[in-house]
Amino acid sequence: MATKKGLFDLHQMKRAGEQIAWITAYDYPTASFEEAAGVDMILVGDSLGMCVYGYPGTVPVTMDQCIVHSEAVRRGAPHTFVVGDMPLGSYQASDEDAVTNAIRFLKEANVDAIKLEGGVRTVSRVKAILDAGVAVCGHIGLTPQSSGQLGGHKAQGRTAESAQDLVEDALAIESAGAQLLLLEAVPPEVAGFIARRLAIPVYSIGAGPECDGQLLIVSDMIGQFQAFTPKFVKKYADVAGVVTGAMKSYVEDVKKGAFPADEHCYHMLEGEKPKWEAVMRKYAK
Repeated sequence: MATKKGLFDLHQMKRAGEQIAWITAYDYPTASFEEAAGVDMILVGDSLGMCVYGYPGTVPVTMDQCIVHSEAVRRGAPHTFVVGDMPLGSYQASDEDAVTNAIRFLKEANVDAIKLEGGVRTVSRVKAILDAGVAVCGHIGLTPQSSGQLGGHKAQGRTAESAQDLVEDALAIESAGAQLLLLEAVPPEVAGFIARRLAIPVYSIGAGPECDGQLLIVSDMIGQFQAFTPKFVKKYADVAGVVTGAMKSYVEDVKKGAFPADEHCYHMLEGEKPKWEAVMRKYAK
């Protein structure tokens, strides 16, 4: 079994030009599959709101939900670097709230780092969490928790002015001490510049190939989430089609009496059938 990667390894991979592959996970089985597949990192994203609970977005997700799912993922992937996602409301109010909730991820779910959205405006939060001994992954570009301020779920940094804002956000997050940074829905020429400019690993989710690694939401990449598919997603499977087809076959078998067959049944032990027949006669009308 591969040795679990730490922050030093992730930084060394950047220096060596080795791409990292990470995927979200929200439950024990998926996490175990991902570890077996050799992913470098797992994100327990607040995208669980849509992918698990059917919310229209990430806003309703709570800390308790994130903790429960992070616990399950850690059990499924004990040898993989796991990042817990700080949901809306868990760090916006104060540095103290941010620290309290970040520590919950470590104490209750044993994650390796936390992720929080925002650039310049979250510097004090990042510093406070780091001072408390918790590793931090920043997240800028399209930040779903504040998508209303961004005009919806739209790519960011597509003008020179907005791209400059992203560079300033990235530099602020690095200066605050964050060990990792995620860019979402950013043009590759902007993302590539940021990845080259920063000493810390810079990862992409919809930010092109010039970053230090790639992240995808598992429900998108395996074709499980059906509501919509972002432009940057490559589907590697059609889980929804396979599972729906299997369920249709089951329904048909039940309706026509093809399931269960004899091989799916437990029979009475040898010599017990005559006794059972006597019991039936006793209770028969």
